[in-house]
Amino acid sequence: MANVVGVAMGSISDWPTMKLACEQLESLGIPYEKHVISAHRMPDELQEFGKTARDKGMKVIIAGAGGAAHLPGMIAANTTLPVIGVPMKTRTLNGVDSLLSIVQMPFGAPVATVSIGEAGAKNAALLAAQILGTTDSAIAKKLADLKETQRVEAKNSEQQFD
Repeated sequence: MANVVGVAMGSISDWPTMKLACEQLESLGIPYEKHVISAHRMPDELQEFGKTARDKGMKVIIAGAGGAAHLPGMIAANTTLPVIGVPMKTRTLNGVDSLLSIVQMPFGAPVATVSIGEAGAKNAALLAAQILGTTDSAIAKKLADLKETQRVEAKNSEQQFD
């Protein structure tokens, strides 16, 4: 089976966060490929990635970046696939700079944006799975099972009251 999700990050320093997205995809049995693609240092590679993703069998792209965070938007400008942007937590503004850079896209280059940092990376994988699950019943079932597990865990947490 082709890698149906592309996971891109602006630098290797984003890997500890983006690894969580990859782990979530793995837990759902979703094949993916991962790449470091700097929007500012690798513009040709970025363009090539966006333009060839569909032909390689990808159906969704998850892109994480910090600071100026141009990667998700630039990938969106080069593909017609859904792009999910993950804002990285930064030292300067705790990731608010990344969030605003990713969420404020002009008409024609949409990027679905999740929350900042680790929760955002995990949710990006879940959102990708939900997109894929619209046409893949096995993925939809795994998502339903995950939600049920979360429900049971939350309900059982009441037992921790003193």
